[in-house]
Amino acid sequence: MFIKSQNLSQNSIYTTLNYSPNFDKKKRKPKEIKFIVFHYTGMKKEKDSINRLTSYTSKVSSHYFIKNNGEILTLVPDLYIAWHAGISYWKNYKSINKYSIGVEISNPGHDYKYNEFSKKQVSSIVKLSKYLVKKYNIKSNFILGHSDIAPNRKKDPGEKFPWNYLSRKKIGFWHNLSQKELFKERNQNTNQLEKNIFIKNLNKIGYVKNYSKIRNNYLKLLTIAFQRRFRQEIINGEIDKECLIISKNLVKKF
Repeated sequence: MFIKSQNLSQNSIYTTLNYSPNFDKKKRKPKEIKFIVFHYTGMKKEKDSINRLTSYTSKVSSHYFIKNNGEILTLVPDLYIAWHAGISYWKNYKSINKYSIGVEISNPGHDYKYNEFSKKQVSSIVKLSKYLVKKYNIKSNFILGHSDIAPNRKKDPGEKFPWNYLSRKKIGFWHNLSQKELFKERNQNTNQLEKNIFIKNLNKIGYVKNYSKIRNNYLKLLTIAFQRRFRQEIINGEIDKECLIISKNLVKKF
């Protein structure tokens, strides 16, 4: 059953309750919430995405769902653990479900003509994120995409997600390099020492190294995840000097 206009804050963020049965029954404490994790739904039809996230048989869910028209659904209350991240890592944290708020955004994803996120969706992302950041004191480098915490499995929310724009709204983090600096280093080869520095920088940022059994391919997948987040124009898994200087710039921030 839908209950309209639940007011989340004094800033008039309204959500529609459409509860999912898929969550851990034990409540967590507010201070345990450390992350926001963004996803895209990866399904052709928005209705099918909502049905899947609220179905007993799917065993998946998220706390919030943002529709194409910007409407926000509450699927799982914040203090319950939703099932959205799966096997996941960031810094010293494992099983990110335990510590995160999951936000699903309606978008067909890479398998079904990946779309730009609508202006109304982005507006809702900003409003909801600011509310969550303030309420749970979430650090900027703990606002992540699914591909950041599971680079060997996931692509979402993908290279069309507006990370740069969100960072200007004080949501998440981004480098402060100019386009001129970036273009100068783009597609410039790196030597092995520079590649090693890049890998160490990824670990300092939060990406976890070699937790997977597929180690031979893991570095490329890790680099692709980094590019989807911070160098969205070219996603090729190659560590060029542009990727290197972006990683250096990000490390300085934290």
